[in-house]
Amino acid sequence: MGNDWYDMIARRNGGYRGRAVCTVVGRSAGEVFEERLVEMLPQFHSVLDAGCGHGEFTLRMSRHAENIIGFDNSAEMIRISQSLLESSGIGNVEFVYATTKTEMPFQDGQFDLIYDRRGPTSILEHPRILASGGTIIGIHNDVTAVRRRLSENRYMNVEIEEYNEAITYFPNAREFALFLSDTPGNPDITLPEMKGELEAKIRENQIDGQLGVHEHKYIWKAMKK
Repeated sequence: MGNDWYDMIARRNGGYRGRAVCTVVGRSAGEVFEERLVEMLPQFHSVLDAGCGHGEFTLRMSRHAENIIGFDNSAEMIRISQSLLESSGIGNVEFVYATTKTEMPFQDGQFDLIYDRRGPTSILEHPRILASGGTIIGIHNDVTAVRRRLSENRYMNVEIEEYNEAITYFPNAREFALFLSDTPGNPDITLPEMKGELEAKIRENQIDGQLGVHEHKYIWKAMKK
């Protein structure tokens, strides 16, 4: 996906965040991922946040880590990240504009932990920057791409867990439209000309008489040889 969409979201939403009012029922993969990451971070010295967005999550994780570098391919996201960092007084975080589509601006084996919360699974194609014996962990909905990249780049001790029990409920069509519009790659479903598509999505996402979306994500973890 191009940078333009993420730059637009950063300007419109003030970062990589959603606008919809919603309620999550059940234990989400994101909640599990954050808990595990908090437990892991103190065990590592140099950490990379792959696809850090506007940096809010990176800064929150910094209290558990020695050093974290966050990168993103959206200049607008990095601009917001830098602003948040400057006002935070946090000294163990750095933000870098970078993309996995080119050679990454990091040294060989620079990181002993890479985490990918909402970033590109293509970070798996850059094992050069992960130290031997280092760990990479992520959360994503496209397990096919994850499995292929883990295999092609010869990661070992691969663990993949599926999560599909949590449901996000929306109080009305307007909030659901905002949710869809803030999903990566989607057009603005709130526009009048998108009414037909929104109505179709509403019909597709009825759960026990309520407007809701089932979560279907995977948490994956592996080690570099």
